[in-house]
Amino acid sequence: MVSTTTLITAALGFIVGSVTAKTAFLFILPQYNVSVPTADSETVHYHYGPKDLVTILFYIFITIILHAVVQEYILDKISKRLHLSKVKHSKFNESGQLVVFHLSSVVWCFYVVVTEGYLTNPRSLWEDYPHVYLPFQVKFFYLCQLAYWLHALPELYFQKVRKEEIPRQLQYICLYLVHIAGAYLLNLSRLGLILLLLQYSTEFLFHMARLFYFADENNEKLFNAWAAVFGVTRLFILTLAVLAIGFGLARIENQAFDPEKGNFNTLLCRLCVLLLVCAAQAWLMWRFIHSQLRHWREYWNEQSAKRRVPAAPRLPARPIKRESGYHENGVVKAENGTSPRTKKLKSP
Repeated sequence: MVSTTTLITAALGFIVGSVTAKTAFLFILPQYNVSVPTADSETVHYHYGPKDLVTILFYIFITIILHAVVQEYILDKISKRLHLSKVKHSKFNESGQLVVFHLSSVVWCFYVVVTEGYLTNPRSLWEDYPHVYLPFQVKFFYLCQLAYWLHALPELYFQKVRKEEIPRQLQYICLYLVHIAGAYLLNLSRLGLILLLLQYSTEFLFHMARLFYFADENNEKLFNAWAAVFGVTRLFILTLAVLAIGFGLARIENQAFDPEKGNFNTLLCRLCVLLLVCAAQAWLMWRFIHSQLRHWREYWNEQSAKRRVPAAPRLPARPIKRESGYHENGVVKAENGTSPRTKKLKSP
């Protein structure tokens, strides 16, 4: 396994080399800035392009460094105190990393949607489509999200994830990459922010519940709260996607397919996006129901097994034979209170 020090040294060398080069801003800052005139002055907005791949690559190295720091200075110290098994130790590291990521993403995403006014004005999710020009914080958020989920692929090797766990982790990594990249490239960034906020909030609660469970196996209250929130979140995501894509975009006059202008508002594109969102939510719900049924089955099997175990029969107490008189401090006393004399054997 590549050590954390080696990863940090390689990443820092890459960062220093890029900063000293002439193309430092190409790696650090988002590209394709455009001045958009407003009523008072001009504001700088951004659109996407091929140079975004260079910026994403840079932040993949940054994410690897942050991942190593959290693992070495926080999670490893906590796991040593818990004395977890290998399976639980792997899941603990996974949930610990995702708790940090989901918490920071929820706070950041909530700040963006509030400051941009997407929560107070739901019509802004589909009005003035296509949303080609993005504010700095919106584009930077999407670039960091793509960098994180792309960095999760080499982390499967660095963390020595078990072969049985790799398909499951690849599934949700690819699921996030497809949805985030789709919202970014199809100019559905506003809708994508709201959906990510809902999804990340639920995932944060789930991984927090797993961490508390690893600390104390009798603590399952957060799992019950997560189970209730999970179904409600699926309903909100489906409702919001149908409202924005199925009804909002369908009423916009401009419904011509024009990739150069970033317009993908056609019936076929809307159906494909809705099908993808609905299929993903149905798959997550099916996995959730399957997992809950398995846990309930295991619980009832344990309870029935406890009922079938017969109670051990009690053996009757054997009477203890005592010599005549009474006992005092382990010595047999005669009835008159004196110790019985031992009989002398006559020699033949």
